[in-house]
Amino acid sequence: MKLAVKTLENKSAGEITLDKEIFGTEVRNDLLHRMVNYQLAKRRSGNHKAKQRHEISGTGKKPWAQKGTGRARAGDLKRNIDRGGAAVHGPVVRSHAISLPKRIRKLALKSALSAKAAQGKLIILDEAKAKDHKTKPMAAALKGLELDNALIVSGEEVDVNFARATANLPRIDVLPSQGANVYDILRRDVLVLTKEAVEQLTEKLKG
Repeated sequence: MKLAVKTLENKSAGEITLDKEIFGTEVRNDLLHRMVNYQLAKRRSGNHKAKQRHEISGTGKKPWAQKGTGRARAGDLKRNIDRGGAAVHGPVVRSHAISLPKRIRKLALKSALSAKAAQGKLIILDEAKAKDHKTKPMAAALKGLELDNALIVSGEEVDVNFARATANLPRIDVLPSQGANVYDILRRDVLVLTKEAVEQLTEKLKG
């Protein structure tokens, strides 16, 4: 599977052969769905909290006699039916993360890469580097490549100037190769990989 390699100035920089095992597998929508759920659940902070009965400020003294008053019996005034009382089965601080086997996560990433390749929405760049950190020339360069909604996956490290130049561009995300993930690939229309990113992803997902 061959694709043309472009420069940031939209000039030809040869061709690259993509591994069919990584970029040409069957697109499994069920795995993509599971992986997105896994990622979104894992990033939830889970810091919502309602006070339980033992956490309410107040005395534990019995407010009135058990019998003879005509009122319902009460042990204290921290009940959920009391003003300022506890919440019953309220949320507590916890992790929302769910488990997903490593093999499934790897297959899902392969499927996401293959989906972009099959849709013709995969672009290979020679390198993702900028001469300076100015946004205006970077916006012009990306417009020349017809990129207005894209995820750009650089090599092992993102070039500092490139990161700063794209920071204020809406709908343009930049990640290092080790940060490539299913959710960010799917949420952007076009996937842009550098040659270095292709090599590293192939090495990571091979086998």
